[in-house]
Amino acid sequence: MEESGDSLNLTGSWQGQYSYTRNKPPVAFSARFSENGSWLDGVIEEIGTAGEAKGRPIAATVQGRRNGRSVTWLKLYHGSFRLYDSVQYIGEVSADGQEIEGRWTIHGNSTGRFLMVRQGGQAAARKKRVAVKLPTG
Repeated sequence: MEESGDSLNLTGSWQGQYSYTRNKPPVAFSARFSENGSWLDGVIEEIGTAGEAKGRPIAATVQGRRNGRSVTWLKLYHGSFRLYDSVQYIGEVSADGQEIEGRWTIHGNSTGRFLMVRQGGQAAARKKRVAVKLPTG
């Protein structure tokens, strides 16, 4: 967290996973965010699960905003993988600033839930909660 005293500032490293509403396994990812004046940018990395990206590391740029505990961002995948374009995320930061939980949407295609935990501190205990809180189907 930044020294600014804003415990909700999202700057830092995160681990998380997203799930689908359909019968697909959840996907783990890591994120590095930088928040400045409520503007958010960063990078998300994961292993592709579909098409020509399946089994390959892929990255995406994140741009968004945080307003209090509400957060929204657009994830734009790097490269030219046909099944990977942009994803809208809308979520809420926990009161202690250690988790972000919400919903992701690919316009006209898919939707699901996500949960992220800040690395460090109590991250090991929280990782267990990620697996418990996210449905796989």
